[in-house]
Amino acid sequence: MKKTALLFTFLLCGVVSFAQEVENRFQFGARAGVNFATITGDDFEDPNSRTSFYAGLVAETFVTEKFALQGEVFYSGQGFDIEETTFAGVIVTPEAEFQIDYIQVPLLAKIYLIDGLNIHAGPQFGFKINEEIDTDPTGDGGDFDTDSIKDFDFQLAAGAEFKLTGGFFIQARYTYGVSEVVEDSDAHNSTFSAGVGFMF
Repeated sequence: MKKTALLFTFLLCGVVSFAQEVENRFQFGARAGVNFATITGDDFEDPNSRTSFYAGLVAETFVTEKFALQGEVFYSGQGFDIEETTFAGVIVTPEAEFQIDYIQVPLLAKIYLIDGLNIHAGPQFGFKINEEIDTDPTGDGGDFDTDSIKDFDFQLAAGAEFKLTGGFFIQARYTYGVSEVVEDSDAHNSTFSAGVGFMF
């Protein structure tokens, strides 16, 4: 965890250092919102999405008036929901959440179409920090540790954002995992997210 924290710090400092070297505007902020995450692929039968949240930090620098670069570091709750299955009236598999939590580090290119509105896209690097099956997501019990998901996930992210007055912004984004989350299995992270943020 210490090495991972150092890597995040290094990446964010790199974005800040780059911003300080250019003459254009630099902004630092925070963002948070809701995730609708699942795993997709030929080896998964479209499980229900897990609803969770994300929260973290943002650093943006303008290269030109209409083009900017943005780096982020944030926590992201992902995974999928497991439906209850029964056989002869007996519960075989209880309803549960397969929780896969990441620290995500996207590096995005942003194009401003009109004042305040931008579209953005770029690579995203996911570092798994937790993996478990939880049969009681709203309580303290029901947690079963697992170790089937790979520690690193490479994804592509794309979305849209609108900046409001006073530093606030709203945004929506979709990320898809290019790498397989399970070794030798056609299974990929798929996450829709929507939320708000504030630039200081």
